[in-house]
Amino acid sequence: MTDIRPVAFYLPQYHPIPQNDAFWGKGFTEWRNVVRARPRFRGHPQPHLPADLGFYDLRLPEVRAAQAELARANGIHGFCYYHYWFGGQRLLDLPVREILRTGEPDLPFMLCWANENWTRAWDGGEREILLAQTYSDADAHAHIAHLLPILADPRYIRIDGRPVFAIYNTDDIPDVRRLTDIFRTRADAAGVGIYLVRVERYLDRDTRPPADLGFDAAIEFQPFSRSFRRFLDTRPDVKTSLGRRVGHRLGREVRDRPGLRAVVEPFAAMDTFYDYPAFARFDTRQAPPDYTCFPGVCPGWDNSARRPQGKAIIFRDSSPTVFGEWLAEKALRFTPPTPDENLLFINAWNEWAEGNHLEPCLQHGHGYLDAVARVARPETARLSA
Repeated sequence: MTDIRPVAFYLPQYHPIPQNDAFWGKGFTEWRNVVRARPRFRGHPQPHLPADLGFYDLRLPEVRAAQAELARANGIHGFCYYHYWFGGQRLLDLPVREILRTGEPDLPFMLCWANENWTRAWDGGEREILLAQTYSDADAHAHIAHLLPILADPRYIRIDGRPVFAIYNTDDIPDVRRLTDIFRTRADAAGVGIYLVRVERYLDRDTRPPADLGFDAAIEFQPFSRSFRRFLDTRPDVKTSLGRRVGHRLGREVRDRPGLRAVVEPFAAMDTFYDYPAFARFDTRQAPPDYTCFPGVCPGWDNSARRPQGKAIIFRDSSPTVFGEWLAEKALRFTPPTPDENLLFINAWNEWAEGNHLEPCLQHGHGYLDAVARVARPETARLSA
């Protein structure tokens, strides 16, 4: 297990940008979502409040350095920064720009292209598109040209000398094989090479092996991995709350009847609950696919901070203990096909508004980081226990 390289997804949504000012109000960052959260039921641990790092601003180099030190001290190999590219427009890229400009922090990193439309999903308005993704050969060439200097950075996470680049949503790319071919050809011509990874989710319509789409491997994205789909299929009782099942069924029948719709809508807005320990146990029993798929885990999930009007998804009863057991089992069962293909992905380092963070919080302190350290650095963890 000490040969595993844990990599944590990193959300760069903690500094203001003009687009967020326009979309959400002056000075918006993810912290605005976090602090407005309220308990939805007895014992619901909301809001999630930061401990050591406080309500930080990523414009401060001291914050980025402290994050890197916390990660390094607890066995996190590096960060996988979400990368926002909209037809040449870059958003929330300050942390990576500063990494490249200053050389600090000296922590391995990689990018994952979060290639989804930017919508008002945080407050329930999924259909209102704020920034749309577009795809073309010209954009693919421009995109990889932008990436090449980043991929060449000596700190960039590599497999057999090839920088690892992930794409979050391959289903929405009209011809994903053409895009990966362009990326690979341009990277090879630049002498950089590239190791392309597809993020696998339970919502994927195209479930072919990654090689068929031009990828070298896949990432298991938790908790909404393909394992989660099987979990739902085998546990129909936990698919959704009774109120939401009633609301969805009646909603279809009363769509054109405003009076009845007003009665049904509150049911459809109810939250959905899943059992975190049950899913973690189920996931560890699943056989790996017959291609390279990097395992994944998550410390929790609760996006009620982003859904104040309802329709939140909440995994109940998550804890550092259960997370640590899940992580240890996933690491133990994973046999990297080559020594360098030893990445394990944790979702996430700092998804505070999704109740999904390794960073210390007031409720659990360093519990989740300690769990990672026990797997990634067992000797150090025993000495400090």
